[in-house]
Amino acid sequence: MKPVLRATLALTLSVGGLVASQGSAAVAAANPIQFARIQYDSPGKDTGTNASLNAEWFQLKNTGHSTINLKSWTVRDAQNHVYRFASSFGLAPGHVVTVHTGSGTNTSTNRYWGSHWYIWNNGGDHAYVRTPSGSLADSCAWASVGAGYKNC
Repeated sequence: MKPVLRATLALTLSVGGLVASQGSAAVAAANPIQFARIQYDSPGKDTGTNASLNAEWFQLKNTGHSTINLKSWTVRDAQNHVYRFASSFGLAPGHVVTVHTGSGTNTSTNRYWGSHWYIWNNGGDHAYVRTPSGSLADSCAWASVGAGYKNC
């Protein structure tokens, strides 16, 4: 193969790979349900009280232009603790829902996991939100305690 042809072929393959990578990232970024923030380290001592558990939370934001029903959507951590939106829950465009680790009464802006212990690892974890069909909508990761929260 001539050097010019070989270089052209290599460049074409390289650009093709780049386009494919960007296409995959664009598909993930196109999903309007995104993590906004995760408060992975409850402020103060980890006492295990419901108030302390509820000070650990994550937020999802609808960045799209229409209301999305989150029924059967899931959020999980690296250890496979799973929160599922069990009933119909519409998240309007531009709105945020906060899901607290502990127990409480669900409202239009606050939901409760109902866990009796902390979910998110302070020293590093990975959060995933998936559609009802199991497709990855977004993820957020952190590697150390830092500020105790992660803006995703």
